Amino acid sequence: MPSNKRSSMIHARLNSLLPLALCCSASALQVDALQNAAVAARAQKADVAFRAGYAAVSNGNLQEALHQFQTVVQLEPQIEEGHSALGAVFHQLGQDTQAIPELNKALRLKPEDRSAQENLALAYEKTGEYQKSLPLFEKLTSAGSEPVSADVFMSYARALDATKQTQTAIEVMQRAMTAFPQRADLYDTLGSLYGQMQDWTQAQKSFEQALQLDPNLALAHFHLGVVLANRQQATSAVDELTKAVQLDPRNASAQLELGKALASANQDKEAISHFQQVLALDASLIEAQNQLAMALQREGQEQESIPLFEKVVAAQPANSGALSNLGLALVQIGKVKEAIPLYQRALAIAPNDVTVHQNLGVAYLQQSDLDDAIREFQTGLKFAPENPYLHYNLGLAYKLKDNLPVAIKELETAMKLDPASPDAPYTLGILYMQDGHFDDAVQHLHAALELRPENGDAWAILGSVYKQQGKYDYAAAALKKAIDLLPNQPGPHITLASVLQEQGKKDEATAERKKAADLTRVAVNHQRATFATNAGNLLLQKGEIADAVARYQEALASDPSYAEAHRQLAIAFARQGRTAEAATEREKAITLGRATP
Repeated sequence: MPSNKRSSMIHARLNSLLPLALCCSASALQVDALQNAAVAARAQKADVAFRAGYAAVSNGNLQEALHQFQTVVQLEPQIEEGHSALGAVFHQLGQDTQAIPELNKALRLKPEDRSAQENLALAYEKTGEYQKSLPLFEKLTSAGSEPVSADVFMSYARALDATKQTQTAIEVMQRAMTAFPQRADLYDTLGSLYGQMQDWTQAQKSFEQALQLDPNLALAHFHLGVVLANRQQATSAVDELTKAVQLDPRNASAQLELGKALASANQDKEAISHFQQVLALDASLIEAQNQLAMALQREGQEQESIPLFEKVVAAQPANSGALSNLGLALVQIGKVKEAIPLYQRALAIAPNDVTVHQNLGVAYLQQSDLDDAIREFQTGLKFAPENPYLHYNLGLAYKLKDNLPVAIKELETAMKLDPASPDAPYTLGILYMQDGHFDDAVQHLHAALELRPENGDAWAILGSVYKQQGKYDYAAAALKKAIDLLPNQPGPHITLASVLQEQGKKDEATAERKKAADLTRVAVNHQRATFATNAGNLLLQKGEIADAVARYQEALASDPSYAEAHRQLAIAFARQGRTAEAATEREKAITLGRATP
């Protein structure tokens, strides 16, 4: 609440206290003057301090008011108005723990002090002592009592909601809106209560009414965005949450919800920046770390996601989802052995989690631990017998065990359960080809290519099957399609050369073999460059800079177009102080990186 608004509120409350305090002070002066001059002087000082406190509140200087009212209660602890005024200032400063004892003292001295009752109820609600606040709120808002502020109604509703009396809280807010029909924040509070009850229709209506009254109410945009996200209205949710963060960019909760809404709308790149903003505002928010890690993982930035998942798991060791995602990220960067214990921990927490069984099975599959992989896939199918991915992975495992009949059965099941996926028919095409069932292979490969026509490998395999069937025209057409999609692969050229040879097109066959030989040489050179670069990287990590430079130069002798070797050589040159050469290599890496699709 702005300081001027706080000052005006407390000014109004103290306005009724001042005459009483002065009266009490005057009476005390008259009585004490007859008894003891020291007592009279103390009362006079208290009177001066009270006036100064009142003036400080009028000027919006709450810290000075606090000091003056503290002086009042020290000098005259039996004057109720001093405790009430001090408690009111403590409350307005957000120091409710200190406000509560002062307000209780005031009410022991003067139980009918309505201002003290109101401030004490508000302070109890702010500190979470809801049960103590409720009788005070009920008395303050009872029929026939004096009107209360909109803030009292909202605080009363929050206390009711916190004690599982949400419907009663809604009724309180409806009374508040009758008294204050133009207060947008009342509609926002009502909408939040409907949201607690998952009455999204009424919640949305309330937030929209709030925004009609105040289009710049950031909280209402935020809350409306959350409701729209729950109602699966992704585009509208993003719009509202965007408005919320534009109006209040430091609202970490709004930034978090906007990130989640963007992620739900498959806009992970945009979501990442908002999750990062959340953590810039509050680095301890575990949910933001988890959401950022998952978005990075979906964007193929597994390496960057791992430290975040590790923080989530450290803070929430029973979070099976985070354990599983961390395991998946490790698998994605080739650290399968490290992933398996994480999956096992996740299953100890959630033994019926189908996704974890599937991921653990895939990890075992990558380690060629086929029996354990099959066990995990079969366990997953006990909980989700209609899961096509489990059937597909189980089929792959049986294929690797050379149990083709069972593999084919599982893959056929996967294809029936998910007819939109090209994976099962593609793998079945390969299996049928290996088993000599060429017609079935062609049928399934065509099915796969209808779903994913850009699969160059599938076109190459289809061309090979047609070749084995002696259908050379079909084979040549499929292989040429494969070459268009895989221009740097020698295999399709080799197969096409043999097809052309069978067709009697010797010159064309020779040309294809030459292309294959050239591509093979390029592939071998690139492989050599990769090995040399990896060796250079290891040397660079050990600080053996000169040897690393030699390996990078060896890599570039094999493949001058290998951008990674230029990039790493630039780093090595920089460490040697060869700044100009480093800049040259860095520029080459950037240029080659742009040219690589």
